[in-house]
Amino acid sequence: MPRPKKKRKVNHPPKMLGFKPFGIKFRDEEHIVMQYEEYEAVKLVVYNNLPHNIAAEQMEVSRPTLTRIYNSALSKIGQGFVEGKSILIKGGNYEFEKDWYKCKTCYKLIDGVKDPAICGDCPAFIKNELINLNE
Repeated sequence: MPRPKKKRKVNHPPKMLGFKPFGIKFRDEEHIVMQYEEYEAVKLVVYNNLPHNIAAEQMEVSRPTLTRIYNSALSKIGQGFVEGKSILIKGGNYEFEKDWYKCKTCYKLIDGVKDPAICGDCPAFIKNELINLNE
């Protein structure tokens, strides 16, 4: 029986839910799902310009595992770019370093809130407007 997969550390959730190609209706196409750990690998290696061994340490995985995650993400980005498909960022085998919430109204990311039901920035102060991203 294989060893259970260890959860990958993700420092900060993405600000967006994904990307959509310009000129193609969202509902009329297939979507590609990029997992949170794939997003984190691309962010660390490409955006933060970290070497794979340092990025792997930050995600608490081995360097070969980070490379597999990173290559999977690049493949999905390439497929979306070439085939004109939207990329949705969700799911995976991850855990955030702290509690993160996203407001259903303004889509703001919030960490460590006192009341996990109220955004505080939205004028209506609607109850249960925050989604827990750690679940």
